[in-house]
Amino acid sequence: MKENIYDIIIIGGGPAGITAGIYVTRQRMKTLLITKEYGGQMGKKATEVCNYPGFGKIGGQKLIKKFVDHLDVQEFIEKKFAEVGKIEKDKENFIVITTEKEKIYAKSVIIATGADPRPLEVPGEKEFIGRGLSYCVTCDGPVFKNKDIVVIGGGNAGFEAAIFMVNYADNIYILECGLKAMADAENQEEAKKFGKIEIITNAEVKEIKGDKIVNALVYEDLATKKIKTLDIQGVFVEIGSQPATALAKGLVDFNERDEIKVEFETFQTKTSGLFAVGDVNVGKYKQIVTAAGEGCKAALAAYEYVHKQKI
Repeated sequence: MKENIYDIIIIGGGPAGITAGIYVTRQRMKTLLITKEYGGQMGKKATEVCNYPGFGKIGGQKLIKKFVDHLDVQEFIEKKFAEVGKIEKDKENFIVITTEKEKIYAKSVIIATGADPRPLEVPGEKEFIGRGLSYCVTCDGPVFKNKDIVVIGGGNAGFEAAIFMVNYADNIYILECGLKAMADAENQEEAKKFGKIEIITNAEVKEIKGDKIVNALVYEDLATKKIKTLDIQGVFVEIGSQPATALAKGLVDFNERDEIKVEFETFQTKTSGLFAVGDVNVGKYKQIVTAAGEGCKAALAAYEYVHKQKI
């Protein structure tokens, strides 16, 4: 039954979703924020944030706590910890269906589900998840104290993960399949200071090996075509992410990377009243500050949409 219809449902508890929540409740919209957990990639993967205005350097966990504390003082918003499996639409309302088959109705929906880590898709990866292979250095880093590890990915995320692990691991390898690392110069210079981070370029991962836990990584040197093995006890995968957009199939258009196409003034999708912000949409720049800005714009646009429907 549609006894409890929300004005707006926000799906996602990262910077985009939380900012949207703060803005819509200031407009006195009856709002529900649904998320599996707070933080998104900012909470899990941002070991140190240096470019969010007003904070200088701050840990990702500390920054997300400030976001959540700000959200918690808002009125007119409810929070629900759940996973959304699908979004549907009838003639009047959106229907948000959780993985527990609960149906929740709203006049408008803001999708802020972020992105999931992109897998390597090599032999041994699935078998060793949680047994020496991880996608979250801030979650699992301390487990690898006094061990040799590999970080796969030579972008900023890979270098930041390696720098974070300097406090724990004995030796750290960064593997990059390209001709050179793509991380910012500042991160690359920082990594050189410690003397325990080795960067290996032209390296294509072929297999993760181990017994009960990881004990080796096999890669091909693309320059020499030789197969080489690193004796390590931990692997962190930092090769990007893929947007969590499957819940919106049938209501939105996607690009070739499964990102949701939006109109960039309001972040509305092809379905009126349905918005997509942050890492789920086709925007080029995936930053905490841009995600928050998109959450703000979509919240104001959703308010206008709902207000017009009421009139």
